[in-house]
Amino acid sequence: MALETSGKIMPVILEEEMKRSYIDYAMSVIVGRALPDVRDGLKPVHRRILYAMYEEGLTPDKPYKKSAVVVGTVLARYHPHGDAAVYETMVRLAQDFACRYPLIDGHGNFGSVDGDSPAAMRYTEARLSKLALTMLADIDKDTVDFVDNYDGSLKEPVVLPARIPQLLVNGSAGIAVGMATNIPPHNLGEVIDALVLLIDKPDADLKEITKIIKGPDFPTAGLIIGREGIRNAYRTGRGSIKVRAKAQVETLSNGKSQIVVTEIPYQVNKARLVQSIGDLVREKKIDGIVDLRDESDRTGMRIVIELRRDVQPKVILNQLYKHTQMQENFGVIMLALVDGRPRVLNLREMLTLYLDHQKEVITRRTRYLLAQAEARAHIVAGLRIAIQFLDEVIRIIRQAPNEPEACRGLMERFQLSDKQAKAIVDMRLGRLTALEREKLEEEWQELQKRIAYYQEVLASEARVYAIVRDELLEIKRKYADPRRTQIVLEEENLELEDLIAREDIVVTLTHRGYIKRQPVDTYRSQKRGGRGIQAMGTREEDIVRDIFVTTTHHYLLFFTNQGRVFRLRGHEIPEAGRQARGTPLVNLLYLNKGETITAVIPIRELEEDSYLLMATRKGIVKKTSLGEYHTSRRDGLLAINLDEDDDLVGVLRTEGNNEVMLVTRRGKAIRFGEDEVRPMGRAARGVRGIALDDDDMVVGLVKVREDAELVVVSERGFGKRTTLEEYRPQGRGGKGIITMNVTDRTGPVAAVAVVKLEDELMLISAEGILIRLGVEDISRQGRNTQGVTLMRLEPSDRVVAMARIQ
Repeated sequence: MALETSGKIMPVILEEEMKRSYIDYAMSVIVGRALPDVRDGLKPVHRRILYAMYEEGLTPDKPYKKSAVVVGTVLARYHPHGDAAVYETMVRLAQDFACRYPLIDGHGNFGSVDGDSPAAMRYTEARLSKLALTMLADIDKDTVDFVDNYDGSLKEPVVLPARIPQLLVNGSAGIAVGMATNIPPHNLGEVIDALVLLIDKPDADLKEITKIIKGPDFPTAGLIIGREGIRNAYRTGRGSIKVRAKAQVETLSNGKSQIVVTEIPYQVNKARLVQSIGDLVREKKIDGIVDLRDESDRTGMRIVIELRRDVQPKVILNQLYKHTQMQENFGVIMLALVDGRPRVLNLREMLTLYLDHQKEVITRRTRYLLAQAEARAHIVAGLRIAIQFLDEVIRIIRQAPNEPEACRGLMERFQLSDKQAKAIVDMRLGRLTALEREKLEEEWQELQKRIAYYQEVLASEARVYAIVRDELLEIKRKYADPRRTQIVLEEENLELEDLIAREDIVVTLTHRGYIKRQPVDTYRSQKRGGRGIQAMGTREEDIVRDIFVTTTHHYLLFFTNQGRVFRLRGHEIPEAGRQARGTPLVNLLYLNKGETITAVIPIRELEEDSYLLMATRKGIVKKTSLGEYHTSRRDGLLAINLDEDDDLVGVLRTEGNNEVMLVTRRGKAIRFGEDEVRPMGRAARGVRGIALDDDDMVVGLVKVREDAELVVVSERGFGKRTTLEEYRPQGRGGKGIITMNVTDRTGPVAAVAVVKLEDELMLISAEGILIRLGVEDISRQGRNTQGVTLMRLEPSDRVVAMARIQ
């Protein structure tokens, strides 16, 4: 490739030219556009906007000026780029929901948290905010370097004095070439207190600093969940912080509940958030929301989510956190320019580098003030000499033919400098009065004190830092405000049990997955022979599957066919009347598509000496200590590590010395002691419980009880009961023995149960047909028999479940 330069053609290698050009471009973006300087926390466009407004005199005590004028000034003098980019940057500096401490005081429509666009720049007006003046304070006292602007006609500052720690206080976001920065905003008071700590105790470590700077402080407030992400970000410069909307549940007079959202995560568009909640309701991904309103006004944010009476507000709230931007992760990358080079910084480095900048600003300002004071003292010294020898000075001036000769005469007579002589010649006669001479002497004394003070400051680093400290504390006094973002240690801290009375309750669960709780005294004691009362109003094709007595503070463990376990306290199950069906479990648990509840185990305490024994469809069994389930997650815990094509079919609570039975689809059963299964961790796969033929699978896990019998029911409605004595104990992992003679007429085994004579059973078919019968009405037969017809079915129907009614 040939490159023409100044009339000469130079051969270049294309690969090298592309590499060099791209590096030049990348560095231009990194240094000149996308990344903030660690000293003032600003990108070039921010710096140029603030400086141009300062030069134009747009201070807080002056009237607003059209934004178009400001943008035009910035473009003409310092930033020869697009006007839209400059105006967008200026708007962001004025938005109180985007900027924790706005640097521009905007007048007019500057957009909203709903994502509304600001008005055109010809309609809005702006001026610097009071806090912005601290960014530019003392810029005229040689505190920072200036360089030529783009055309060399003006000078612009390389960095602002930045008397506030802007980089941390307002944060920064930018995408450069191959790197990005995303620094969250912080509370001004906390950051200044941390800087003061580092001044007072330079060797303070990160742990001491984070006791003061607790975490980011977003302009839209919200909640930060957990401290781990904050710790990582402050220690390494990178981390992920979980930010959540602030919401509370309100109970209405009609008994319904509503969720009221008053704060949302930083940079979330409120209108889009409300729309996404509505979409989830329409798509039925969240069930239980009946109304959604945005009642926000100028006094504050208020999103109202009205709920159906039978749903648990906390579960809906958790679903909203999971599926919408009511919970977001803020990815922290604390990248900034240090000496013109991009660096990822931890919190302590950021604070230290800012203090270094302030030390430089104060040092340069002191040098400037010292030079000014010395220059004035030089003049005053000459004036003092003139007053001391007043008659002679007047004589020399009167005799001189012109002003230069008068100056030369004074310089020769009193050894004055040219400036001193010029000042004496220019002195007004009014300065010769006694009062003016006294003022001159006072000025001289004051100048000597100031010069001595400036020299002391410059000679002592400690004095410089003391000034930085005092001025930071003064800024804190004027501008600091309370923290907005609340930090919640862990999600578990949001538990409500301390506010809920402990009481005994009855929990009922139906075959179709409806659950409810009622006070135990709902079921009053009756005399023998009474009619009883109905426990639950169910649909015709639904029945009560389980009923437990527990308390509002104790747990229920819900095991799913996919090998997960969920944990709820009694009070988290919605209360309902006797005739009510209850709440669908899918509204309480984060179940996947096709995931169903296999077993429910009520527990009062997570005892280490109790166990849970599980069985899978492929014949795997596993025993785990109940104490393994002392932790809980909203999306469930792994209860057993299932093979890809396996399902969990049964769970029993045992004491470690029970006997259990596995029953298979092809009519086999095996009985063995649970002590043959060693305890394993939650994530273990388990061991073989029964050896299955290729076309066989486990359909039931039951516990052997004294004086009990085994009822086996087939898919075609055949069934029988057999005494447990007919099933001899075998070693775990065998093929088992026949429990039912399975034929084409009977169909495979569908369900099993261990029962006593006084029990009743309910059979359920795939088409929703139910039949209830007493155990004593079922024929007792031997193991190797087909049984008798318990339920007559249509050719296309089959038995799918059996429930024991105690």
